[in-house]
Amino acid sequence: MQPLSRLASALVISAAALLSLAAHAEEVHYNQISLRAEVNQEIAHDLMHVTLYSEAQGSDPAALAAQISKTLNASIAQARKAKGVSVAMGSRNSYPVYDDKGQQITAWRERAELRLESADFSALSTLTGEMLQDLKMGGMNFSIASATRKTHEDALLKEAVAAFKARAQLATEALGGSGYKLVNLNLSSGGFQSPMPMRMNAMKGAAMMEAAVTPEIEAGTSQVTINADGVIEVQMP
Repeated sequence: MQPLSRLASALVISAAALLSLAAHAEEVHYNQISLRAEVNQEIAHDLMHVTLYSEAQGSDPAALAAQISKTLNASIAQARKAKGVSVAMGSRNSYPVYDDKGQQITAWRERAELRLESADFSALSTLTGEMLQDLKMGGMNFSIASATRKTHEDALLKEAVAAFKARAQLATEALGGSGYKLVNLNLSSGGFQSPMPMRMNAMKGAAMMEAAVTPEIEAGTSQVTINADGVIEVQMP
């Protein structure tokens, strides 16, 4: 009978433990509040991106492709000589040109892009002006370098936590609490890119080259944001 007695005792203890766990699971947490704090900063763009392209049309697609490749190779060699400027191939497309009835192919058109990037706006502006002798401007835009964004986000993260703590304390005092416990806290980054205007002294392409004018660049800024979302449990006296 002794083994059965031990088994019965074990079953009683196990049942008590299960009831305790169930009660704990069903425990209701009162005075929990969801809070959000946000901090942001305008950061100047420190990277300049330029897209140039070569486009031509001809009856022989092979000869057309060779022509485009020759122009691009020369342009790439020219860009690589510029200090602090990175160069990469962009998209390249070739498509047929049809007659007015849309039935017969009359020619082929090919377009290929070249993408330039630099933190030296002056150097890239000058190079762009020189390359517009053989290529056309596809677009120009600006961004924040990854290292720059990370540095600012790290600083803003501390500010976001401090702002959340201040808001948590304010909420606790408003409820008449004696303090609060942090239940959870999530930190996330975001932001939006503001318009990036570009002024070129009212000149484009070859006209800019002939006058030997370096474009006046307005890189603009982007807003970087850190959000702190969390839940606190207010402790009442």
